[in-house]
Order: sequence, then C-alpha cells, then structure tokens
Amino acid sequence: MADRIHTLDAHVADQIAAGEVVERPASLVKELVENSLDAGARRIEIKIEQGGVKRTRVRDDGHGIHPDDLRLALSRHATSKIIRANDLMEVQSLGFRGEALASMASVARLTLTSLAVGEPSGHRLVVSGRKELSFGPAAHTQGTTVDVEDLFFNTPARRKFLKTQRTEANHVDMAVRRLSLAHPEVAFEVDLGIRKLHLPASDMRLRLARVLSDEFVARSVELDECSGDLRLHGWVGLPTLSRKQADQQYFFVNARVVRDKLVGHAVRQAYRDVLFHGRQPVFVLSLDLPPSSVDVNVHPTKHEVRFRDARLVHDFVFGTLNRVLRDLRPGDVVAPTHLRTRELPATARGQYTGPAESPHSGRQSDLLATRDTVGARVAERFAEYVSVEDERSAGEVPPLGYAIAQLHGIYILAQNDEGLVVVDMHAAHERITYEKLKASVGLHETVSQRLLVPLTLNVGEAEAELVEIEANLLCETGLVLERSGQQSVTVREVPALLAGGDVEQLARDVLGELGGSPGREISQRTDDLLASMACHTSVRANRVLTITEMNALLREMEQTENAGQCNHGRPTFMALPLEALDAMFLRGQ
Repeated sequence: MADRIHTLDAHVADQIAAGEVVERPASLVKELVENSLDAGARRIEIKIEQGGVKRTRVRDDGHGIHPDDLRLALSRHATSKIIRANDLMEVQSLGFRGEALASMASVARLTLTSLAVGEPSGHRLVVSGRKELSFGPAAHTQGTTVDVEDLFFNTPARRKFLKTQRTEANHVDMAVRRLSLAHPEVAFEVDLGIRKLHLPASDMRLRLARVLSDEFVARSVELDECSGDLRLHGWVGLPTLSRKQADQQYFFVNARVVRDKLVGHAVRQAYRDVLFHGRQPVFVLSLDLPPSSVDVNVHPTKHEVRFRDARLVHDFVFGTLNRVLRDLRPGDVVAPTHLRTRELPATARGQYTGPAESPHSGRQSDLLATRDTVGARVAERFAEYVSVEDERSAGEVPPLGYAIAQLHGIYILAQNDEGLVVVDMHAAHERITYEKLKASVGLHETVSQRLLVPLTLNVGEAEAELVEIEANLLCETGLVLERSGQQSVTVREVPALLAGGDVEQLARDVLGELGGSPGREISQRTDDLLASMACHTSVRANRVLTITEMNALLREMEQTENAGQCNHGRPTFMALPLEALDAMFLRGQ
C-alpha cells in the first residue's frame, strides 16, 4: 500500500526552509547584510569565528527593530517589506519573504539585540533551535546586532557538508565584497579571523580599487548608458585585463547581486571579437529598471531573476557593451605597459636565425657593392624619417606616435609623447583587415575580384558538400566557391581586400573554419570566417616595411575599432613610458 499524504511537523518544515536560505555561513551573512541595508545602515560590522560555523555576528546602525516586534521577527513569513501579494510584483527591498531570521533560528543558537529609533533602550531576544531562552532590556546603540552561534548544531548531517574554515571564510569574504560593490556609500568592517577587511564609505572608484585592484581601475572603462526605463552603469575591464576564471564578474539588478544566464550571454557576445581564447572578461555592472519589470521571487537565495522583456534587456546590455568596446581607440585608454617574454616557434618569427657569415666574405668588390646598397637604404630611411620629423613639428603627436624602426621584421617601434610604443604589425594589420571586411559585409557592400584563371582544388568529399551547403554564406563574405566534382571545388572570386594573397591556402583555411563551426549562429560563423580570412592575408613576419608604410599602419590603427587586440584577443601594441625606461637604466638614481 502506498504511503499516505500527511502534513509535515513544523520543526521538519523549518529545517527544509532553512536549507533553502542558509546553505553555509556565507549565505547567512548575505541575508543579514541585506537586512541591514534595507534598514538604512551606513556602517556594518561583520565578525566570524571558525569560518562562521562557531559564530557569525553582524551589527549595523540602521533604524532598528521595535521591542514588540523582536519575537515576530523570528517567525516565518514575518516581514515589514511587503503586505499583500501584489507587492511581490514591485519589490524594492533586498529582503521581502521574512524567512531568513526564522531559518537561522531553527538551525542555530541566535541572539537578536536591537534599539529602534525613538526608543529609550534596547532589547535582547535569545533562542536556541527556535526555543526562546530569554527576553529583556539590553544596552545597545541604535541599530541591530544578530549573533548566530553553533550553526547546524541540531542538524549534524548538514554540518558535515561544510568545507574547511578557510574555505568558508573565503566564501564570506566574497559575499561581502559583492554586496559592498553595490553599496559604496556604506562602510564595512569585516573580521574573518584569518584576516580583516576595511572598506570605508567612499565613491565607486575607491571602492573598486579596494575590492578589486588599482590595476582594474586603471585598465577599465566607465560607462553610464540609458535607454527608456533601462540604465546600465559601471566599469568594464579592457580585453587585456581578462582572467582565466570568471571570478571578477559582478552584476547587479537594482542593487541586488544576481547571476543571470541571459546577461552572461550578452556580455560574452560583446567581448567575443576581442578576448583571447578561453579568457574571461572582468566587469562590475549595474542594471537599473522599474521593479515591475523584473521578478526577484524565482529562487530561494534570490540570486536569480526573471525579466519581463528578456530580449530587450539582452539587446540593451549587449549593444551598450559592444559599442563601448568598439569605440575604444589607442589614445583613449591606458595601454598595457608590461612587456612579457613569450616563447615563440621560429616560424612565428620568420626565418631570422641571428648573425651569420656574410656570403660576400673575401670578395672586395661584392663588399663594396653591398656597402653602397646598404648606404642607399639608410639614406632612404633617413629621408623618410626627416619627413616624419617635419610632420611631427607641424602638429600634435598622435596616440601611437611615429615609427622610428622595425625589429626583426615583426615589431614596429614608434615614439610618442610619453615614450616607446611597440606594435605587433601582423596582429595590428589583422584587426584592421578584419574590421574592414566586417564593415563591408554588414553594409552588403562586399567587393569581390574575379580570378583571371579559376583555381581548382582537390578536397575531401565532406568539404565539397560543405561548399554546396554554405554557398550563400561564402558569397556574403566575397569568396565564391563552387563544387566542381565529387572531391573538388573551384575558386572563382575572392574579396578585393584580400586580392594578391595565396588563394589556395585562403580557401582551405576557410573550409577548415566552416567544418569546425557547426551549430553556431549565422552572425558568429560569418565573423569567424572573416577573422580567418583577415589572419591569412595580413602582413607576415620578416616583411620589411618602409617608415611611410609603418606610419600608415599606425594611423589606421588609431581609426580602427577594437584596435588594441587582434581577432584572437592578443594585444596589438604595448606602451613603455619614459619613466619605466629611466628606471631600467637607473637614470636619476
């Protein structure tokens, strides 16, 4: 016989509710701090012992709780923040269900002390597992203190699932940091036992520097954009400030910490063209919208929300971030100044192998001829440099400065008003070409150049079928391929911007890209194809450029969107100010 339906004991029901709200000490701290913020606190003190398991105390200077309401505050579904069901449609506070304190009281020993505004003295209520132990007057300044001891003392099975004290303390630390970023006007004093965190009330820039780092503030862009009832404001890190983990991504909706897949997708899409493989962007963003446009009552921990018009929110976040990132130019932000040594294969650096014996050794006439040739090249470069100096004296020096030399056929060395600029010429040209291709495809103005003699390639049968299936997509990019046999394709046209390159390798690279991107969105597949084309046809290592050509590349970079990174997210240039150079050579020391 099947088990009959029955009503759970109140004690069991309390344990279930506590499990939804109080998962670990960090969730306990989050709920208490949110209550303090709702109470108008301007200073919040947090102290934990043994990772918060032995003790967690949160004290604030908010408006306090009336003594007649202390017992009620520990009852389930008792709250001052909503009255009727319709209020759930326009929640303007961080807490609203009235479950947090009741859940804590059911799984710990809790002391609640408070002095409400206008009351002559404070009062204290002590409970253990929801059982009242004492109640009476107590000395206390205006505000509330919640002291939670022996978390999960009556549910040892749940206590076993907690991690080490250090791990739990780190979770508390992260919870406080998240909340502090949403409320820089509130001071936080945190004692984690293993370390202390002091966050005085300040403006957002100082709060960011303390919670994240000075580097984030220096290498990020502030934004504040509105569209109708939506407002997105905060700071987004430059693509070169990316991280391996998504541990510095903070998003708030009406000052509430949330994790939202919709928003996450919008952010990833905005960074797609500029982020290195597998790296994660860094940002602190706040979305403000009418409370009626978002449902915050969809998850017990209130970490998730549901937007009334999800597509509108997605497009607004993506469009704003995409515009901000694409509008960046080399002169708008602080360029990375750390030059890191990277091991690259010989093919990436061309075929330069260092000094070698001259093939003209012992042949005086050849040496004289070589001397004359080199002299002519030096004279030519000097003449170009003189013309650049004339140009510089005629006006303001541009952000990337003027080229002065080329290093190993790979890097352009330029001088601006601040110091030295080193440009990866292939990465820079790749970005320029990619943006031009994207612009032409987006405007449906792709110009193709027909090959005088069509090129036929032997390929696999799957690739030949792919050409038939993706003919329209390829045509949009300016590359016209036709299947000419069971295992052959013919290249008839290439984008005019890429004319003069290795057509066969270009076609094979594109087919490889197509075969490796099934199921992606059309726009993303198009961008991937264009990125592959741009990479293939950009200037290669060991290509000697004249001063004029180098300066032309620098000027194009300054006008190109996302010029700070190549299509794969690698930086295109690094800056080294004179102060750093002086320090290297101990000048002035």
